[in-house]
Amino acid sequence: MSRTILVGDVHGCIDELSALLRACASTTQDRVVLVGDLVAKGPDSAAVVQLARESNFLAVLGNHDDHVLSVIATGEVSAKRVHHAEVAASLGKRDVAWLQALPLYLDESVMGPGLVVVHGGLVPGVPLVQQSRKDLLNLRSITDQGAASKKIEGAPWGSLWPGPARVVFGHDALRGLQQHRHATGLDTGCVYGHRLTALVLPENRLVSVTAKRVYSGLDA
Repeated sequence: MSRTILVGDVHGCIDELSALLRACASTTQDRVVLVGDLVAKGPDSAAVVQLARESNFLAVLGNHDDHVLSVIATGEVSAKRVHHAEVAASLGKRDVAWLQALPLYLDESVMGPGLVVVHGGLVPGVPLVQQSRKDLLNLRSITDQGAASKKIEGAPWGSLWPGPARVVFGHDALRGLQQHRHATGLDTGCVYGHRLTALVLPENRLVSVTAKRVYSGLDA
């Protein structure tokens, strides 16, 4: 039986991605899905995108992927986006086109019954097609007042997600691995010197590898 290997935020950590796929004993029969933030902060974003494209991996757009594409589209580089501009300059035309084609989410029509993939999160009670782009890319929490937030406050959105579909997501390295009833967060902070984590289905097994070093300081 073929498997689905869902991988947390890679952030240009090509060596760790390769090591994780080996640890999962990945083959061409497996479906590999990246939960966004393929690029930025790490050592070789271009290599990650090239591997994903050439290997026909599935992926969703992450907020840092989006920042890189924004630099490419506008040519505007703020002080906060210098690294994104460096990543943009490293990408070939085919890799840029591949990133530009990434969806904001992969729903059950793609992933199969009972499984959805997104980078940031989903606001409980809002239909998938009505979720905002901002939340799909950036959501981390639901405040005590019930508002969506990209900050660490209130409750993790995944803890409030009612299902029935299971959502696999990334983005929240501050909280690390999250295992809620109907949501699984896979960002375990590889680029910050921690681990790169995969969820292997259908056996529902977590596999992780340790980062080779600290590549970036932890921030929001």
